[in-house]
Amino acid sequence: MNKVILMGRLTRDPEVRYSQGASQTAVARFSIAVDRRFKREGEPDADFFNCTAFGKQAEFIERYLRKGVKVVVCGRIQNDNYTNKEGQMVYSVRVMVDEIEFAESKNASANNGDSGYNGGGYMGGGNSAPAPSGAGDGFMNIPDGIDEELPFN
Repeated sequence: MNKVILMGRLTRDPEVRYSQGASQTAVARFSIAVDRRFKREGEPDADFFNCTAFGKQAEFIERYLRKGVKVVVCGRIQNDNYTNKEGQMVYSVRVMVDEIEFAESKNASANNGDSGYNGGGYMGGGNSAPAPSGAGDGFMNIPDGIDEELPFN
């Protein structure tokens, strides 16, 4: 079985192109930063994953997603290996997106200044958990870092 579920923030605006031919298909490429739950000193705070989506999913991404938006991605891992100009094999993986959903409200996404992002790019997430607040849409925002307090991990 090859299935992956990731939650993170887009590190840049998605790049969307359309295939050539009679029936043009949208292809969206983007990357997400996924905070590491446990961090060791000297190690990165997040892992970065390249993602690709096709068709209706790609059109949704083009229309609604921007840098800093928090999403949940479901898909599969696929090898993305190639040989570089020096003749060396470069090994990497890509997440082929089957499903994608928003992971926070539009208001929370607009106020992501405390989320670890700034105009220059990803800066890493903080360890302090803010108090939950209403998002104005009838749902309560669940603060980052609350996983340790939940009884059903």
